[in-house]
Amino acid sequence: MSSEVRVEAARIPDRNRLLEALRDEGLDAQPEDEIGIVVPVGDGGGDLFHQVEGLVISVGAPFVPIEHEGVIYIRPPVG
Repeated sequence: MSSEVRVEAARIPDRNRLLEALRDEGLDAQPEDEIGIVVPVGDGGGDLFHQVEGLVISVGAPFVPIEHEGVIYIRPPVG
């Protein structure tokens, strides 16, 4: 059964960098609205959060992925 995972970045440039990184990883990531990304996934969708977390770190963005109600939000760190 296929489903989608939604990702929302804090800003458009961050969304664009993450979108490119997800596509480079072979995922069929598509932009949605100004700061959103939709990634279709199969049954192993839970692993996507860890993949996004690694990609955020690899693109050098000072943001933290947070999963909430089926959406992965990419937000600045609190502190």
